[in-house]
Amino acid sequence: MKKRSITLIIWLMSIALLGVMAMQYYFVRESYRQKSQLFDEAVTAALTTVAAKIEKREIFDFAKEQERINKEKYKADQAIQQQKENVLAEQLRIQERIKRLQVQQFEHQQRYREAEENLRGLFPNAVSVTNSFYETYVKRKRYQELIDFNISNKYLGEGYFNTDIQLTAKRKIPLVPAKDDSTRYIIPYFANGSVQAIQTATLMPRINADIAFELHNLEKQLEALHVKKLAGATSLFDTLAIIGGKSQTILKDVESSIELAKKPFRERLNTKFIKAELDTELAKREIYVPFNMEIRDDRSLVIYETLQSTNPNSAKKLAKYSTKLFENDLGNSPGLLSVYFPNKSSIIRDTMSYMLLPMVALLGLLIGAFAYTLSIIFKQKKISEMKTDFMNNMTHEFKTPVATIMIASESLRDPEIASDDKRVNRLANIIYDENVRLGNHIERVLNIARLEKENLKIEKVDVRINAVVTGVLDSMHLQLQKAQGVLHTDISASQDLVVGDELHLSNVFFNLVDNAIKYSKDAPEITVKTHNTKTNIVITIADKGMGMTKDQKEKIFDQFYRIPTGNIHNVKGFGLGLSYVNDIVKRLSGKIQVKSEKDKGTIFELVFPLKGAQQDGQVFKN
Repeated sequence: MKKRSITLIIWLMSIALLGVMAMQYYFVRESYRQKSQLFDEAVTAALTTVAAKIEKREIFDFAKEQERINKEKYKADQAIQQQKENVLAEQLRIQERIKRLQVQQFEHQQRYREAEENLRGLFPNAVSVTNSFYETYVKRKRYQELIDFNISNKYLGEGYFNTDIQLTAKRKIPLVPAKDDSTRYIIPYFANGSVQAIQTATLMPRINADIAFELHNLEKQLEALHVKKLAGATSLFDTLAIIGGKSQTILKDVESSIELAKKPFRERLNTKFIKAELDTELAKREIYVPFNMEIRDDRSLVIYETLQSTNPNSAKKLAKYSTKLFENDLGNSPGLLSVYFPNKSSIIRDTMSYMLLPMVALLGLLIGAFAYTLSIIFKQKKISEMKTDFMNNMTHEFKTPVATIMIASESLRDPEIASDDKRVNRLANIIYDENVRLGNHIERVLNIARLEKENLKIEKVDVRINAVVTGVLDSMHLQLQKAQGVLHTDISASQDLVVGDELHLSNVFFNLVDNAIKYSKDAPEITVKTHNTKTNIVITIADKGMGMTKDQKEKIFDQFYRIPTGNIHNVKGFGLGLSYVNDIVKRLSGKIQVKSEKDKGTIFELVFPLKGAQQDGQVFKN
């Protein structure tokens, strides 16, 4: 494969991998943002519901207390009321009627408030509109595009904001009169900071018009009776007593009622009730995580909090949500309820873990496949280059003996040479030697092929290593003498019996000694030793030749790899010898190590287990 093609493949795969990573990052970021927004909406809705429940409970408690007080007052004044004039009796009758109507009106308002609280609990952004606005702009769909939503964030101090939504008309058109007195709400749906759709909700009227009309008439009648009674008043106290229809004790009761409604903000709170309701409302929205609660008054003073932080900047890093308390009081709201979550980000990440783990695993698989593919490509390219060198070397190695045999054969065909027995014998020896040489080359290539196909037959017999090493050195004596080399031997292993194949072991030592001779720049100086270590025999073959670099040392056992020799061209071979050596040593349960320095020489160390010794979980016996 050409370098340009490999580069193109790498670029395309890199772009694809980066694209997948970018898409996964965008998907995770958008999922996190959406889950965070849903979490915020759920907490805000829970806070609004709890604030409404707090106010509703206070109203019912106050009404219950007032009812008890009124009953006691009624019993105490019953005897006096019986002595009043017909005007007073009529006044009481009207007052009782007014009271019943007020109770009915109060119950109507309570039903309306509950409906309104339920609506705002479900839709915190619901905005109330007048019936004429509804009939004009909302009900007539062709004018809905004239509705303008004005959103304002009011800063409350201490990092708190209050969001207010108001509706106006972009263009004024004649208003359609209201058809009834129902209460109308518009519920906007926001996306990307703008209103995408609206929904309407209709509730009962805020007050019962019939009851209000009757109350108005009764109050006019009562006022007429008061005017009639004031005609006999002689002092301011009498006037006040007559206006209230009560004595001095009744006026004190009125004062007590006013004081009850003006209790200090701290006394109006039940923190256990608030905490329990927050837990309940958050649980309804499937939020089961720890949170901290804080209540402040209208002066931003902390009234209650569940956790005190020693770090003043830590609160700014928390997700905080707030809502007003007793918002229906006259004037400003007397307090603010806040909750904050110390680990909101980790909560959202935990909810996303079910999809993050597969995404990370898939990304890791893609990266692994990408890296593996590149390694295979480079390995195949390297093998292709080495096989090309192998074919060139093989052609040269085979061509030389074939050419020699051809010349010798042609010479034998010459009658003059054929008549000379000495010359014929010499040419026959040349042909024989070159045939042997050619056969050795072929056998070496075939052995490597058999090794790759696992077809190489290796016998497991008793072998004396010292004898094999000595035999190899004797057979290579002439070759070493021809190179004017020096051989040092130290065959001192007292135990040298191993289980192996004598032929392949001979080839292993022959290859190593042959390389030591070929890769020596000057006259070779080779040292061969054998010695024992525990249950092993160690054979070292050292030379003082050209040596190897660290990078070359890591590749010498690869097939077809040959160490570059620069301008020296007398080193011939296929690059298969050391690959064969490494494979044979491993098949015989041995180990081979290489120590080498550039221009200082190389040491090959072979370790074989002695017969009967346990090595790597195997036991060799006769």
